[in-house]
Amino acid sequence: MRIGEAAAAAGATPRALRLYEAHGLLRPPPRTPSGQREYGPAEVARVRVIRDLLALGLTLKDLRRRAHRLDLLVQNPTAPCGSRPGEFGEVVADRLAAMDAEIARLMHLRQELAAAAGGPSGVPASTAPPGGGVPAPEAARRVTRRASSAGGRDPGLV
Repeated sequence: MRIGEAAAAAGATPRALRLYEAHGLLRPPPRTPSGQREYGPAEVARVRVIRDLLALGLTLKDLRRRAHRLDLLVQNPTAPCGSRPGEFGEVVADRLAAMDAEIARLMHLRQELAAAAGGPSGVPASTAPPGGGVPAPEAARRVTRRASSAGGRDPGLV
């Protein structure tokens, strides 16, 4: 099947298939005499695995680190990723650490914004997000109210 058909079958775009090929995640497929790529069911299955892993938060760089092992996940999509050395365990651990760091950064940023918007006082516990603080819509309303009463700018945020 040609690139458009393969991409549609995998839930991707032709551009994504070219990108995966450029990053070494998808082997260059054979070409027709006119130079068009020809894909088979194995390549479509591999693209589905790549898309599933990207949807879980892994990056193209993460997948490149274990591109040679992607066929194992194509053969057994429900296999644990980190069960043996050299598979995906290290990649997953590194990505989880990066996600945890980003979550911590965002929580800190959220706390700063909530404090600048008037803090969590007066917010019922049932509407407070996990970890406390001001829910985003309430914080936005407070900032807007304070800004409009200060002539268009919020003195607490300047």
